[in-house]
Amino acid sequence: MDPSSWTPDELARVSRATELELTSRRPDRSFRPYVTIWVVGAADCLYVRSAYGWNNGWFQRALKSGEGRIRAAGVERDVAFEQPGPDVADAVTAAYHSKYDRYGPSIVDTVISAEAVKSTLRLVPR
Repeated sequence: MDPSSWTPDELARVSRATELELTSRRPDRSFRPYVTIWVVGAADCLYVRSAYGWNNGWFQRALKSGEGRIRAAGVERDVAFEQPGPDVADAVTAAYHSKYDRYGPSIVDTVISAEAVKSTLRLVPR
């Protein structure tokens, strides 16, 4: 298995999981406490967004460290955090709608807003 890609099983399991736990690395290489967030799959990649925008603490720590770990649905992997280009924004937004609209617009709007779109990270397995 290429360590820089998700297996089909990992991608399917994490994409189906309602929530994902994510942690970033501290400068001393230890992990910060996990945060629980929503995750979606689009175009054979996994994405997360900061519901509280660019300045949210977990998001800023993930940007700064560039790496961490995720766990969901029995999958646990070290990952790199990458900011995707704008070309995936619509697909990621559609994936959030498809997966989470059942929770209602007041909740889903937090991950499809313009601020949330700016605060998107691709999870790249390491």
